[in-house]
Amino acid sequence: MRVAARIEELRRCSRRPALAPAPPGSVSLAMGEPDLPTPPPVIEAAAAALRRGDTHYADQQGLRKLRAELASRLPARPGPTWAAEDVLVTHGATAALAAVVLAMIGPGDRVVIPEPAYSLYADLVVLAGGTVDFVPLAPDLHWDLDALAAALPGAAMMLFSNPSNPTGIVHSRQELEALGGLLDGTGTLVVSDEAYHRLVYPGHVLTSALEIESLRDRTVYVQTFSKTYAMTGWRVGYLAGPREVVDAAAHVHRTCNGSLNTAVQYAALAALELPDSVVEAMADTYRRRREIVVAYLSGAPGLHLVPPEGAFYGFVRYDAGPPSEVVARELAERQVLVRAGAEYGPSGEGHIRISLAASTDDLRTGLERIVAHLGRARTESEGDRKMRNGDRCRHD
Repeated sequence: MRVAARIEELRRCSRRPALAPAPPGSVSLAMGEPDLPTPPPVIEAAAAALRRGDTHYADQQGLRKLRAELASRLPARPGPTWAAEDVLVTHGATAALAAVVLAMIGPGDRVVIPEPAYSLYADLVVLAGGTVDFVPLAPDLHWDLDALAAALPGAAMMLFSNPSNPTGIVHSRQELEALGGLLDGTGTLVVSDEAYHRLVYPGHVLTSALEIESLRDRTVYVQTFSKTYAMTGWRVGYLAGPREVVDAAAHVHRTCNGSLNTAVQYAALAALELPDSVVEAMADTYRRRREIVVAYLSGAPGLHLVPPEGAFYGFVRYDAGPPSEVVARELAERQVLVRAGAEYGPSGEGHIRISLAASTDDLRTGLERIVAHLGRARTESEGDRKMRNGDRCRHD
């Protein structure tokens, strides 16, 4: 049987690997998944919902109580306050991103993605039939505003994460305000994926795109319970933004996904009621792990890290050697799993992404193996050069 042409294109272009558990003896620094347990009150809320019979379909846009609570926590705006109708509850942030891209992007529409960027973004644009316009970051991994100024005219959408996966960068208020200026007078939709909003390290402050006056009315805010509350397997995400965009995304979501598990939505309500100290304790764990990563990699010959400002990733550049997909395989053979930098866009080549969402012991073991393998000059073989210079899928 022949699959759809769009799927063939996605297979050709996608660099996203199919991930599996680490083999025995290996440690995984590849997964962007908290190793911490879901807080007990969240689990109890789900169990209580099941016991009282909340086992039927929910409102396809999400429980109204949950949507209203989420709306009340969005940054204030002039005029009408946020309402439940401005929020769509989804099957994780993945489904939120898919819903807005499929609702708003069609064949020929151009989407600007500053890169390196979370690899799902480009895949969704390809699936929608749009065109990806990758814009490389500046050397400090913040936005290159001149490059964005050249790319944005005529774009249907700009899509980014803040804090960033994979770089760990926190884009500043000044950057966001500059983006607003570049988009003045245009119809470009902004999609701001702020999944790691509670994971920001000392010396850095996160400003939501919804707090920027020049961006507020054109921004779709994407969020998830996965990272903040260690709820990856629960699959609770949501988006908020202009009512007409939310309505269109809701139509996509109910067509592809239907309503979210009812009991899980009550668990999400319980998560929102947790004391701030619970979330801060998790964030403190990642801060300590960040210090370990920076200490291991600072001064390691042949390795370079811009210290993460947020999220729980390190985007590590290596000086010499084969393409990042080869390096990832070599490291897997040495029993440490990482993600190849090329997965995240053309500028990601020559990097690997490591996750801090692993136990301290696994993190130390993995870093030791990475430094032992990459922390020295390498000679590139002819086969490696051919792979580096071989055909790449082009999105433009």
